[in-house]
Formats: sequence, structure tokens, C-alpha cells
Amino acid sequence: MIYNAIGMMSGSSLDGLDIVYVEFQEVSGKWTFEIKSAETGSFTRALQKRLMNATQLPAREYLKLDFDFGKYCGESVNAFLKKNRLSKKTDVIGCHGHTTFHEPHKGIEHQLGNGAVMSAITKIPVVTQLRSMDVALGGQGAPIVPIGEKLLFGENRYYLNIGGIANVSVHDKKKIIAFDICAANRILNMLSAQLHKKYDKGGQMALRGKLNQQLLNKLNKQKYYSHAYPKSLPNSFGTDIIFPIIRKSEIDVRDALSTYTEHIAQQVVKAILPFRRKQRDMMVITGGGALNTYLVSRLNSYLEKINVGIVIPEKEIIEYKEALIMALMAVLRLRNENNVLSSVTGAGRNSVNGALWFGK
Repeated sequence: MIYNAIGMMSGSSLDGLDIVYVEFQEVSGKWTFEIKSAETGSFTRALQKRLMNATQLPAREYLKLDFDFGKYCGESVNAFLKKNRLSKKTDVIGCHGHTTFHEPHKGIEHQLGNGAVMSAITKIPVVTQLRSMDVALGGQGAPIVPIGEKLLFGENRYYLNIGGIANVSVHDKKKIIAFDICAANRILNMLSAQLHKKYDKGGQMALRGKLNQQLLNKLNKQKYYSHAYPKSLPNSFGTDIIFPIIRKSEIDVRDALSTYTEHIAQQVVKAILPFRRKQRDMMVITGGGALNTYLVSRLNSYLEKINVGIVIPEKEIIEYKEALIMALMAVLRLRNENNVLSSVTGAGRNSVNGALWFGK
């Protein structure tokens, strides 16, 4: 079977909306894919601010933002299709939406982006709320990308994604374990904004900073890091807990960038230590953090000591892996096949996730 699908991802780093158009082919349970086109649309400052403050909105305004963001996503898809002259029939759109509330222990989980609005605008079937069934079954609802790693990518031991939040998947033959590690690009971007930069390109500002050991020690003492998996982080962990700790240190921004980069590297290595083997294993790194050469170098300095090598894939995969997997998850939802793994989330079973909307 061949499927033409669109995937959309709005990450916690608030750097824009990723859109990919993918052709999937499934033959006897084996999946292959080809990305036909991909781009990232920047949010306006007004929309970025609304998304950033979404959890503080009254219910009526929150619902209006859900509608407006769904409209934005739908219009973005139409513009993307027209711009790239993608005339082929699109079978489905998989939209992750923008995560706001994430308290799975309370059964609370939501991503902004009204699927009905998207489908009405695009006249294409849309799948949204890709975590809800897993949470209903007692799972964390995150991470959800390991299903795509399993079906689409080669065999590697570790898959690290460094986005607004860093998360890792550990692949064994029998099962996959995955969990969130720490806040990542969201914090680095917030610090960079203090120097009037959207982000620290290549980690060059962090490279020029100095490590502050006192701050590093405080960051490393967060209780979350000692929790057993399955576990996941809300965006507020970075904005409401981590960032205030950094601000209170009152150190130079470059020193803060350097220290937080070191913190990410140390927490990644700490997270995978229980899974290391005598043989040499490889870690595939994706997400915006894979383009942060200073962060990657600090990671490599630690990983080499435990016999783990780094694989940096082609730029298109680095930047659009999550959107690609949202497209795959939507295709699996159409096929009524499991698209979230309980070994990752801790749910009672594997499950089919996603609300399916038909606008035509």
C-alpha cells in the first residue's frame, strides 16, 4: 500500500510549525518512506506569545486559541500544498498540535489545534490528539515517536531527540523503552533571547561562556532526574522550575548557556547509563540540538567514555523527524493499527491513538 500523508509538529521550543509531505509504502509489514517536501513556518510574535501563555488563559480564551491555531495549521497546509505544487491526493494529515497541559498522572493531556477546523479548511482527513488514548489507559502519553523509529529507521541502540525537551529511546529486540530526559532547547532559546537572538547558532555563545559549577550542581539535583521510567515532562518544567533557578544565579548569559549545555550533556549520559552494554552502540541524534555543534561535542566527550558513538543523520531527518512520524502515526490511525507503544509510556497496552476528522 502507498500513502501520501502530511505531518505537522509544533514543538515546545516554539520555533515554528514543521510541515512534511511524505510518501509511505508498506509491503508485508515493512515500511519505507520518501519526504517529498518539507518546511518550517515561523510563528508571528503574537501567536507565539499566545501559545507561550496558553495555560494561563481563561477557558473561553483557551478554546478560541484552540480554534485559531487549528485555522492557522489548516491554512498553512493549503499554502504549503500550493507553494510546492503537490497535486497528488493526500490521504491524511497527522497534526501533533501544540502541547499545553501535560499531567498524565491526573489524566490531563491536551494539544492545541482544533482538528475539525483543520479538516474543514483543507478538505483532507485530519488526525489530532495523538496521546489521549494512551493517557486514558494509564500511560504517560509520551514519548510517542518510538513507533516511527521502530518502523522507519535502521537498527540502532539509542535515538536521542533534542528539541524543546530532550528525550531518548532505547531499542532492544523485545521492547523499546523511552522517556523524557530534561528541558533542552526551550531553555537555551530563552537564554539566547536575552541577547536578542532566537537561538544560539552552533552553540557559539555557550562555547564562549564559562561553566558555573554551583549552578550546575543545583540543576542536577532536580527530583525528576532520579525518577524511574516511564516518565515525561511538561513544558512548565523548563519555564517554571529550571529557568527561575538560572535567573536567580545572576550569572552572565553566556556562562548560563555554557552551564546549561553541560547540564543537558550530563543528564543524557546519566539517563542511558543503566542501559549501556560492553559492545559499542550508536546513538542517532535528531532535533534542533543535533545542529548545536558545541552541545554535540560535549555529549560526545561523555559518550565516548561509555563506548557509545554518535550518528548525525541528514539535515532533513534532523529537522523533520517528528513531523515525519506524526504523518506515519496518522496513517496507522487510518489503518486502525497501534501507533503508541505501552513499553514506552507505561500504559496497560499498546493502543490506537488519534481523533479522526473528515472535512469532506
